[in-house]
Amino acid sequence: MELSKSKTLFERAIKSMVGGVNSPVRAFNSVGGNPLFIERGEGIHIYDVDGNEYIDLIGSYGPLILGHAHPKVTAAVKAAVDKSFTYGATTLGEVEMAEMVKEAYPQLDKVRFVNSGTEAVLSAIRVARAYTGKNKIVKFAGCYHGHTDALLVAAGSGLMTMGIPSSAGVPEKAVNDTLIAQYNNIESVKEIIANNKDEIAAIFIEPVAGNMGVVVPEMEFMQELRKVTEENGILLVIDEVMTGFRKKFGGAQDHFGIEADITCMGKVIGGGMPVGAYGAKAAIMDRVAPLGDVYQAGTLSGSPIAMACGLATLRELKNYDYDRADQLGKQVKGYLEKAATENGIKIQVNQFGLMVNPFFTSVPVKDFETASSCDTELFGKFFWAMAEAGLYIPPSQFETWFLPITITDEEMNVLEGRINRAFQSIN
Repeated sequence: MELSKSKTLFERAIKSMVGGVNSPVRAFNSVGGNPLFIERGEGIHIYDVDGNEYIDLIGSYGPLILGHAHPKVTAAVKAAVDKSFTYGATTLGEVEMAEMVKEAYPQLDKVRFVNSGTEAVLSAIRVARAYTGKNKIVKFAGCYHGHTDALLVAAGSGLMTMGIPSSAGVPEKAVNDTLIAQYNNIESVKEIIANNKDEIAAIFIEPVAGNMGVVVPEMEFMQELRKVTEENGILLVIDEVMTGFRKKFGGAQDHFGIEADITCMGKVIGGGMPVGAYGAKAAIMDRVAPLGDVYQAGTLSGSPIAMACGLATLRELKNYDYDRADQLGKQVKGYLEKAATENGIKIQVNQFGLMVNPFFTSVPVKDFETASSCDTELFGKFFWAMAEAGLYIPPSQFETWFLPITITDEEMNVLEGRINRAFQSIN
């Protein structure tokens, strides 16, 4: 595989950008070698600057569920751009987008659009504290909710890859009110609540963890979590930035038969443009300015270009069969397990709808501790074997694969063949 142009570009990039990248995982620190520089995408395929073709199993870490340059989404964005880029005023697109999100999440009365999932979660923290009059919040080890100070503790994803337990520049006071529970362990939650009686404003959770790889919680755990938060006057904030629209037209909380008090969204609802959102019942959302005393604003929030892109994406998703989407995820899980077994490699593959992740470990992965048992050195070899076979996966053991919902049966056959080839080459 020729990568000379990517190598040259990286050497140029490190002279003017931090680490040559604008997000840490892109630096390929955990897999070695030089980052791939991507030039274009079409459907489920992407092409790097050296002309190598890959089936894209990242989808820009989630937004491109319809694949690259989907004709209807592209047309919607072009039509919006032709009118102008931004107005600093409310547009019809924002209203239509809010209505579409409410259709997908009927438990929401009102929505506020922001520019990223990080911003949505940051805002949710502020609203939860104002609404409850309490300061402490709880998160789960291995769950990542963006790089806001209060939740940048025991996070997953890039922090796991880089071996950073937290982050420099986060004052101790910023995390003094953040408590850490164990994912899939309701007793750890109950203990924290008992030791902090009437002090906890909210518990934040990914309904399916996507930042320590895909970790699906037990049904009983999620339902008990909803019960104990209600019993103790604690808001349950469900971060659906990754899980939204992956298993159904809506959220993962539906799968568990529960409703969040506040729901955070991102990724898919932007279709590839920077968008995040948070929503809740009116009693909570009406605390946000201009109606209430919780200030949150953003010049580019509800960008007409982003709204056009996200709305076109969600309208297309309404036409897709999510039963088939879940089957696609199960098929890829099966391909990985079969290829690993045939080549004597031990893996655990977790899957939720269109989210998939192979863990190079013999231990079932159900939380941060078991995810940390993975053989990351073997994963590095696997990453480059997959690239050589024409498959683009995240350059981290702890990042979720996002499958495109548009992949055809014929393309699935090609995908299976390339997975087999990759495993054979690292055997």
